[in-house]
Amino acid sequence: MNAKVDSGTPPNQTKKVKQKTKEEAIVNRLCCATLEGVKAQVVEVEATFTKGLPGFAVVGLANSDIQEAKERVKSALLVNAFVFPPLKITIGLSPSEIKKSGSHFDLPLALLVALNKKSFEEEGLFVFGELGLDGRVKSSSMLFPLILSLKEQGLINRAIIPKEAIVYLSHISGVDFIAVESLSEAISLLKQGEFTSNVKQFSYDAKHLNVGDKSYFYEEKYENDFKDVKGQMVAKRAAMIAAAGMHNFFMEGNPGCGKSMIAKRIKDILPPLTESELLSIAKHQFLDGQTPTFKAIRPMRSPHHTATSASIFGGGSGQAKIGEVALASKGILFFDEIPHFSKQILEAMREPLQDNKVHIARVNAKIEYEADIMFVAAQNPCPCGNMLSKVKECRCSEQEIKRYQNKLSDPFLDRIDLFVVMQEVQSTDVGDVTSEAMHKAVIDAFKMQKERGQERLNGKLKEEEIENYCQLSMDANTILESAIGKFALSHRSIASVKKIGRTIADLHKNEKIEKKDILEALSYRRRK
Repeated sequence: MNAKVDSGTPPNQTKKVKQKTKEEAIVNRLCCATLEGVKAQVVEVEATFTKGLPGFAVVGLANSDIQEAKERVKSALLVNAFVFPPLKITIGLSPSEIKKSGSHFDLPLALLVALNKKSFEEEGLFVFGELGLDGRVKSSSMLFPLILSLKEQGLINRAIIPKEAIVYLSHISGVDFIAVESLSEAISLLKQGEFTSNVKQFSYDAKHLNVGDKSYFYEEKYENDFKDVKGQMVAKRAAMIAAAGMHNFFMEGNPGCGKSMIAKRIKDILPPLTESELLSIAKHQFLDGQTPTFKAIRPMRSPHHTATSASIFGGGSGQAKIGEVALASKGILFFDEIPHFSKQILEAMREPLQDNKVHIARVNAKIEYEADIMFVAAQNPCPCGNMLSKVKECRCSEQEIKRYQNKLSDPFLDRIDLFVVMQEVQSTDVGDVTSEAMHKAVIDAFKMQKERGQERLNGKLKEEEIENYCQLSMDANTILESAIGKFALSHRSIASVKKIGRTIADLHKNEKIEKKDILEALSYRRRK
């Protein structure tokens, strides 16, 4: 007969010990996020309360601003009559190999501490917010880029946010936002478990164009009008073609002939934007420290020729940041006096002009970001600028002119679609076309492109898309074949001529690229 061993512990006390152990093992979690380059990475914020010397630790490769959050969290909780338990509080940020930064981690940290051992399960709920010392929930410039990136990746459906962030976060559709003003309000919300959106989605009041099931937005505001540009009929026509298809555009002419005037006016006649493009522009503006207006206007950036490579393409030793190329995405990047830019910058431009992307590789960071730009450049014909003048004498030697023009390599120039040599301004020149009329033609051409089912505009078509959408009539094809042999056009140049011809045909409302369209397209090719 086996003897029953008495443990000396009553059954009800054993049950209590097991229950206590289970309670101590509770780990609560909330989701937050951090930026890695321009892409958001989901971060799980979890908390445990264990026996030991009372303390408050944050682990998981947290930056200094998150470490400082401990003091803000303590102050906010104490002001709201919270009593810290005599336990060791450990906050973990997972995955631990990713560097985390941002004051928006304050609110999830405070909520996990305030909820203590009260277990709750809420899958897919993200929490963002900086805390004031009195418990107010404040906004942060990182919120918009973070939430938009999460939404683009399909990772977020619902989020608790600061009430003061509604003014710009409400532009992001497809996410249920719960806005709170204070830490106590957020605590009450989690205890009740009622997560009903209290933020009304923003509706755009800009002009809009519907093609199929998609809406496109644009503004009819012309701060700088093309009617102020006297003469230069060919350059203005080329500018309209460039705008209609988002083609890269190069102007050469004497000082004062209107190159910069034309470049500045192209911005107001660019094609409409989708909602996602509007939000992408706003995201880059937030990352640059600007406050977006959310207007349906494409950006224009014009860096000086003394700008560094890092300021144009992005970079930084600790954390890679975006540059002028990213800030100009969906709009114009304008290089005035382009030969004065460094050779390194000009050759590096070949990547965004070809692939519409930029890669930044650093020891601590490797990021890739979109660079869907329309590149516009201007230059004088020679260092003194008078080579094309009929009244002024050129002071440059042949060697100086050759050195000046050789700063731009053929591979770089081969990625630009339209080239125009501008004429000197005459006293009889007049402004004969308005920005409003040009914009209307651009919108009509844009509509034709979208009705054909094009995802990209003509200037950004890929090789297979060129064959599909750039159909030539028999006469146009004969002329192009002749030009290929006569001018020794490269494969890239042929594709460029076809894309320009397609845009001109759209402006003429032609289904196919006709003889007249291809002849005009060939007139904008670069003369070697």
